Amino acid sequence: MFAVSFVPRTTPCRLSSAFLCHLSIPVALRLHHHYQQPHLASLSCQIRSLRKQIDMAARGDYGAVKQKVGGDSYEEALAALSSLITKRSRADKSNKGDRFELVFDYLKLLDLEEDISKMKVIHVAGTKGKGSTCAFTESILRNYGFRTGLFTSPHLIDVRERFRLDGVDISEEKFLGYFWWCYNRLKERTNEEIPMPTYFRFLALLAFKIFAAEEVDAAILEVGLGGKFDATNAVQKPVVCGISSLGYDHMEILGDTLGKIAGEKAGIFKLGVPAFTVPQPDEAMRVLEEKASELDVNLEVVQPLTARQLSGQKLGLDGEHQYLNARLAVSLASTWLQQIGKLEVPSLTQTSILPEQFIKGLATASLQGRAQVVPDQFIESQTSGDLVFYLDGAHSPESMEACAKWFSFAVKGDNQSESSEHLVNGSSGSSSHDQFSGEESCQQILLFNCMSVRDPDLLLPHLRNTCANYGVHFKKALFVPNMSVYHKVGTAADLPENDPQVDLSWQFTLQKVWEGLVHSEGGEGEEDRGKDGERSGNSEVFTSLPMAIKWLRDSVHESSSATRFQVLVTGSLHLVGDVLRLIRK
Repeated sequence: MFAVSFVPRTTPCRLSSAFLCHLSIPVALRLHHHYQQPHLASLSCQIRSLRKQIDMAARGDYGAVKQKVGGDSYEEALAALSSLITKRSRADKSNKGDRFELVFDYLKLLDLEEDISKMKVIHVAGTKGKGSTCAFTESILRNYGFRTGLFTSPHLIDVRERFRLDGVDISEEKFLGYFWWCYNRLKERTNEEIPMPTYFRFLALLAFKIFAAEEVDAAILEVGLGGKFDATNAVQKPVVCGISSLGYDHMEILGDTLGKIAGEKAGIFKLGVPAFTVPQPDEAMRVLEEKASELDVNLEVVQPLTARQLSGQKLGLDGEHQYLNARLAVSLASTWLQQIGKLEVPSLTQTSILPEQFIKGLATASLQGRAQVVPDQFIESQTSGDLVFYLDGAHSPESMEACAKWFSFAVKGDNQSESSEHLVNGSSGSSSHDQFSGEESCQQILLFNCMSVRDPDLLLPHLRNTCANYGVHFKKALFVPNMSVYHKVGTAADLPENDPQVDLSWQFTLQKVWEGLVHSEGGEGEEDRGKDGERSGNSEVFTSLPMAIKWLRDSVHESSSATRFQVLVTGSLHLVGDVLRLIRK
């Protein structure tokens, strides 16, 4: 094992503590305990890189220029970012800013052309599972000692979640520096022919700037929408591409058949660049194979990981569907390690155990809002029962089914654990056992919203029927509007508590679909429906999310101390993010 240290030459300038926070300490200097000798060849260039950053700071031309001074600078940045959000539908092609070729103009304006050509990118598209695949991939490479940059979308609470450096959200200080550098430069250089980039394009450009300035070894990019015309597709020569499970979503933009959707996703394929995918519906797979053949892409289909390959470890992201995403990540990371890291990775079979770094990476991966379990931190469970939120941003029929399966197994597992814990810790009396006998002491509640472009007649039956097949039945369904708005990027402090003028017509549409499912199964009749359909024994529409959360908390306090309320929050990642803001201290 090597130890490395050096003392930079003294300079007449003083380096600020803010700059020192920005320094990208090369991975070779950090030398993790598992760092392997094949990386040592790059040590000298990493040292030169750090010296270059110090010299840049001495000259005052470091990429992340000094941020605006003032307590409101982060709010100012969010306001500036919000100004880039268009008020029209994403399917509307009437605006000049939608021209994909503009992305390359922006890269030129930001002097990022050379940087992006050198970036060692893993590019992932798909309908569902692409964010999880990216999180798994990043975690594996980080556990090999490489410096990683991860760009995902959407964010749930803070826009900085979209940019991870070495597995951690970018700091506010760094975000502001890079944000204003990009924003001000584009403001100065754009014009009528090359207008300011739209919201997501700006975020992708910002990711390129951050990853270039921070000199990441690997940049893992999740496609925002589609693939062919996505801003992340400005990368012309990625190391490897991945396509996760495909299904029906964003059909108003990508097309109304799986073949058309697959064609858009395959737009990330590049000449001669290897690619991996998972088993797909026949129509989609045919298109992927055709596109791969046209570009001389070696497209390989992977199968889910097995328990043996993980040597008994659990994945960091819960749910049976994650074993397929994890296997896709293993192939992407393995290809990157062999091509860029110059590491020998053992050939992976269904019976071989993965290398230690792979297993640790998969076991420690994290991504908010995907099969996430969070207790309400404002409830005292010892005195008032439990209120636990099961959060998953599923919003397509296929992902809704996977979410329902995960939720069903999760609540059954949690209930059995709770029952066992009370049997071990307490009271041998039968009354105690009855109190915590599992399902009888639990109520499953659905908290739901989805965008109006989705089809609730597809989403809700998939959810309800799959849960019912596993013996889980919702006591009540709550329908709410999202708190966060699509035309403004904000923080928890910006969220309105209640808006009496809010339009609830969409929520009543969702409720009507749900009530139709209940009644078709012999549930309560029309006499149980409340005034204007707002309330019934089976469902309720609330004017705001805080009102729904208050109702849940009140229900917990009014219930027996033995009752556990298990709330599935799904249908929208925006809704999941809003709930997280309200239940965490």
